[in-house]
Amino acid sequence: MDDTRRGILAALAAFVIWGLAPLYFKAVASVPATEIVAHRVLWSVVFLAGLIALMHQGGALHVAIGQRRLLGILVITALLTGSNWLVFVWAVTHDRVLEGSLGYFINPLLSVLLGRLFLGERLRPLQQIAVGIAALGVGWRIMAVGEVPWIALFLALTFGLYGLLRKRTPVDAIVGLFVETVLVLPLAIAWLMWVSHTGQIVWGSALHIDLLLPVAGILTATPLMLFAFGARRLPLSTVGFLQYVAPSLNFLLAIFVFKEPFDAARLAGFVIIWCALALYTADMLRAGRRPSGG
Repeated sequence: MDDTRRGILAALAAFVIWGLAPLYFKAVASVPATEIVAHRVLWSVVFLAGLIALMHQGGALHVAIGQRRLLGILVITALLTGSNWLVFVWAVTHDRVLEGSLGYFINPLLSVLLGRLFLGERLRPLQQIAVGIAALGVGWRIMAVGEVPWIALFLALTFGLYGLLRKRTPVDAIVGLFVETVLVLPLAIAWLMWVSHTGQIVWGSALHIDLLLPVAGILTATPLMLFAFGARRLPLSTVGFLQYVAPSLNFLLAIFVFKEPFDAARLAGFVIIWCALALYTADMLRAGRRPSGG
């Protein structure tokens, strides 16, 4: 099997895991979202520490923690990813998977806009049209449903800003995630101690919950490793196309498994966003085929 095929399989596996993740969070839905995220941080640190040891990444970790500017950026990305996790888990456990999927459909277009605003990247004409259509889709969602899709916008914005900052951060994906989770570990431990002190902790109340919560660490790190492996072996356009797998699976789970409300107004909003994504994808594929000058 050649490198490209291995890359596609690895990236596809990562997006499938992310897409099916709501099934896991539904299984632990009896646990408050704050406690789930605290366990996710705790067990991610444990799992990632083992991976770093096995992969002999101690040197890279030592270099990362020795750079004050890098640590400052990772503090910000840790807060972004932690808040993103919290809202996504809350959305799943409160039957809002559909809105969460909308956020990850919007994310690629928002990332292009953030690149224009913060990195000075030029938007090609089709990209400008796609971003405009996506804005219309969000506007339609607000008018038709009568509420701001705050979950979708929050997830798209935090993930987009996270990607923007990590793009400019010279650190390995696994090492970076380990440092990020270590940075928020004190908050996670403090929260678990507090809910334990107040008698509200769910951990220890049922065997199946006690066995499932540590899986959050594996669920966090495994798709990230697969994605990093695939992204290094694939063109950006291929990765960009594959990224729609995760929100598409979220969408299908919300409609057909979790039976969330889905009327014509919500469908119209999604169709507008999908049209924007179709234009964005067409532009990305065209740019990928264009020969470089020089």
